[in-house]
Amino acid sequence: MLDTIFAAPPQSLVPTLFAAVFGLLIGSFLNVVIHRLPKMMQRESDNYVAEESGKPLPHTDRYNLMVPRSACPHCGHQISALENIPVLSYLFLRGKCIECKAPISIRYPIVELITGTLSALLVWRFGSGLAGLATLLFAYMLIAMTFIDADTQLLPDDLTLPLMWAGLLVNLNGTFVPLPDAVAGAAAGYLSLWAVYWLFKLVTGKEGMGYGDFKLLAALGAWLGWKMLPVIVLLSSLVGAAVGIALILFARHGRHNPIPFGPYLAAAGLIALLYGKQMAQAYLGFPV
Repeated sequence: MLDTIFAAPPQSLVPTLFAAVFGLLIGSFLNVVIHRLPKMMQRESDNYVAEESGKPLPHTDRYNLMVPRSACPHCGHQISALENIPVLSYLFLRGKCIECKAPISIRYPIVELITGTLSALLVWRFGSGLAGLATLLFAYMLIAMTFIDADTQLLPDDLTLPLMWAGLLVNLNGTFVPLPDAVAGAAAGYLSLWAVYWLFKLVTGKEGMGYGDFKLLAALGAWLGWKMLPVIVLLSSLVGAAVGIALILFARHGRHNPIPFGPYLAAAGLIALLYGKQMAQAYLGFPV
């Protein structure tokens, strides 16, 4: 059974290695996206509120994914190219700023390693053609959303909506699923969690999840089709329950403290992309 689930057609070693190196570089950029995109959203919101109330704009300096240059948050030291080599720079600097010796978060090399490893796996599994390149975009956006949601409990429209539209465009020629299945997947993905949200709110008077979760599941449905949604929801629920229980038991995470659902949806989406069809046939008993 496991051989069926994890079997994949081997691809040339060169594209796989190239994808791993490329993924490390993209991981470095994703660290910038994860750090800056929520700040960009907050600055835009602050400026909008100030403009509506007739007050001076609080943020007039240029701030985006490219400007200003990355710098140490403790001493302001600008990061040079040699200090920004994925993983290697962190090891060479021993996890500390070269100027003030303040610790650098271990998250930076972790994101880079995850992105590099997933890039190699996806190109090995899907090749370096359209399908393989599409899966890289799919994975990179899910990685960014995972860490942003973990930090801020937000899934930005700037990521969820482009991911959904990209899924529909990729499936115009049935790259992963027929286009009607992709459209139905986007609609069913959004409406299913929307219905759960309102049912939970009517029963408890509380909000159980955010609208970003609806849009993320819609995006996953657009990429993988409506038939894969039960697999994704089941996987995300199992992973989320296991992690939530572990946090409560071992990390003293309060029962009433919210736990973002986006990372579990993203993980389930990646698993479904790689092995969802085999899992659905083997364990759920229906073809996808």
